[in-house]
Amino acid sequence: MGAGPGAPDLLTLRAARLVEQAEVLVWTDSLVNPQIAAMAPQACERIRTSTLTLEEVMALVIDRAQSGKRVVRLHDGDPCLYGALAEQIVRLADAGLSVEVVPGLSAYQAAAAALQQELTIPGLVQTIVLSRAGGRTGTPERESLERLAALQASLCLYLSARHVEEVQEQLLQHYPPETPVAIGYRLSWPDQWLKVVPLAEMAVASRQQGLIRTTLYVVSPALAASAEARSRLYSPAHNHLFRGGA
Repeated sequence: MGAGPGAPDLLTLRAARLVEQAEVLVWTDSLVNPQIAAMAPQACERIRTSTLTLEEVMALVIDRAQSGKRVVRLHDGDPCLYGALAEQIVRLADAGLSVEVVPGLSAYQAAAAALQQELTIPGLVQTIVLSRAGGRTGTPERESLERLAALQASLCLYLSARHVEEVQEQLLQHYPPETPVAIGYRLSWPDQWLKVVPLAEMAVASRQQGLIRTTLYVVSPALAASAEARSRLYSPAHNHLFRGGA
């Protein structure tokens, strides 16, 4: 289940209800706001996962679920993004356990909202790419940053602050150096830090702020879009199923 980017009131209603009904809460304590974990009942068993391996987490989840407990596995952000969801579901299925996956608001959405910016601007950019630097996990060659940057789309990079110099170098091969980059740290938390800088200053700004984790980069021409850009859908010259022409 996704806890969203941090703020408790950015939980979905379904997620909040499930946390409030949990008998066992297995939560990513290094990334999830403790206020969200505190929403679980007082008698709920709370298991922190920051020091555990996947095998240890799964053993606990399976044990509690097979004993008849209502178990909630709480991830930061959205569990479908960099949440090791697939390998967890496979292990639960092997144990004969069914699951419900509850989505969560992602950091790129929280960043765009905080900036009051749209990431898809008619005539400028219509694609949002969610990716990461290679790092220790690596990425398939067909998804290299150089290839993604060639799209010049709105590029949202997770888990990349430790490699920001390399990332900047690769992005500059395709994006102009003045392309705006929103750098977001702990988005929606009380100590949120969010700043827009030119791509050429992305690495320097990150190092000056001491960013190595919990950081998102949004590289996008949309962040410098003209005020004249507008959607055709709402144009008086555009007719559609719900609005006829003059």
